Amino acid sequence: MLLRPGTLNFPLSPAEVWGREGELVLEVGHGDGRFTAEIARRHPGWNILGVEVSAASVARALKRMRREGVTSVRLYHGEAAFALRNLVAPRSLSRVYVNFPDPWPKAKHEENRLLQRSFFRRLSTRLAGGGALLLTTDHEEYWRFAQAEARASGLFAVETPPPPEHHLQTKYALKWKEQGRDFYHAVFTKTGEDPQPWPVLERFEMAHALMSGTLPELTSFDKQIIRFDGGTAVLLEATRDLGGGYFFLTHVEEEDLTQDVLLEARPSARGLYVGISRFGAPLVTKGVQQAVAWLVGWLEGQGLETVQRSY
Repeated sequence: MLLRPGTLNFPLSPAEVWGREGELVLEVGHGDGRFTAEIARRHPGWNILGVEVSAASVARALKRMRREGVTSVRLYHGEAAFALRNLVAPRSLSRVYVNFPDPWPKAKHEENRLLQRSFFRRLSTRLAGGGALLLTTDHEEYWRFAQAEARASGLFAVETPPPPEHHLQTKYALKWKEQGRDFYHAVFTKTGEDPQPWPVLERFEMAHALMSGTLPELTSFDKQIIRFDGGTAVLLEATRDLGGGYFFLTHVEEEDLTQDVLLEARPSARGLYVGISRFGAPLVTKGVQQAVAWLVGWLEGQGLETVQRSY
């Protein structure tokens, strides 16, 4: 099952999403899902949440779960920080798996690494007491970096046992075994908790306006960049729809969330509707509201009048 955050309450309710209570386990970067399916078979009572940024990998993992009859896994396509912050309730995780994360080996890219001190501090608010993150990697420098960052957080104990054999059955592990690479493992166990709360993302019910007037005939549309406190929205292009309105393809980036959404301007029974399309179940966030506000203002500049606004 693929989770669509726009249709969910934050944080996730195990009863609603998995249909049962159970130990909650997160895998970050599940790839094609073979390790995910393996831990699901080993621990049938676990509720497993898999997170992956690659759409192709999510598609392959979904096919695997269906093919192998795995029913205890739910997948989210997006950033790990967003899932951890919004989908996972405080102190609800028992275990987190991170297998072969991107080590970002160049010094200038080090800030892109997942397992940094700030991540460990935030993770501590979502792990239950005694919960742990398990890292397996072929990159020794990153393995040492993660240990140093976890210790610097002051909230985790660190152990470095050999990697369990079933952690070495992922796509990349099997490939690198053939190349004779070494593997490294670490277990980071929560010993304290960051006192600073990590609230879920603010979201809104509405992002639209009703306007009066006639839509202009658009023969071209120049890309528009809207910057706001916390992110950027980019209206990329406008496309005529069959109902006499327009769709505006919009890219929104806010902290740990990136969305491609459709805004629309179209005739409706109550007037001209200008706002977010429900296509794809988007999250209505501050960035989405800012994009809608810009579009309404732009149409006002084309001679339309705002009758009602909800943003």
